[in-house]
Amino acid sequence: MSPVLATVAVYSLIIVLGALAGAVVVVLNDRPTPLVRSLAFAAGVMLGAAFFHMLPEAYAGGGWWAFALVPAGFAFLLVLERYLVAHAGEDLSGDAVAPSGHTPHPGHVLGLTAFLGLSTHTLFDGIALGSAVEEGVGSMAMLAIVAHKVPSALSLATILKSEGRSRFSILSLSTLYGMMVPAGAVLYFLFDALLHLESLGAKALAFSAGTFLYIAVSDLLPHVHRHGKDQPGRNVLALLVGLLLMFLLARLMGHPGHPGH
Repeated sequence: MSPVLATVAVYSLIIVLGALAGAVVVVLNDRPTPLVRSLAFAAGVMLGAAFFHMLPEAYAGGGWWAFALVPAGFAFLLVLERYLVAHAGEDLSGDAVAPSGHTPHPGHVLGLTAFLGLSTHTLFDGIALGSAVEEGVGSMAMLAIVAHKVPSALSLATILKSEGRSRFSILSLSTLYGMMVPAGAVLYFLFDALLHLESLGAKALAFSAGTFLYIAVSDLLPHVHRHGKDQPGRNVLALLVGLLLMFLLARLMGHPGHPGH
């Protein structure tokens, strides 16, 4: 196995275990799980990964396309969610994951809808991971994906649990949800092997940065805005901490144009 594939396999395992851990917390804990602050932090990490790591690396390898493909990634995920798959972010913004502790019983359709919508996100996260590892910023993409997947897995498991699903069903669906990451990475490498396009990794990374931006500003931050009005200062701080973390990592680890790279 090549070093790139081995790295993707290790990072994918970490992400899958993170998603499974989020589901286990819900399965074993009957108390409500507050998610707003963790989602604000995840949004900051995803924004920071896109702006401080993925885009500089994509520009170094792909030039102008790094900017042209960012809105393409954003718009593609927007169209995919709005017109082809139900928008999971709207499901997850309900009381099922609110800190108030109120848990609705929406029926099994909502759980499957949330699963399909979140799995769509996760498939593109896998594509982002594959291109990021190939372009040398895989650890940053992995960190951003984990920061997003753990609270998302908490949300998904909470909805599934509210429908009365068994522990086995919740853990199985959560594991399958996490497995979309290695599935997306495999799709990226198959596409790369078949087409042999020059600078495909850099272009895919730019496209993936657009999907990261979409998830942060269309799914995570609206949820924080709607359900974090009681402590807005702490939520903004969590967002800034996520951004600062990724900025500091960019300075410490180096990026294109930085002497440490």
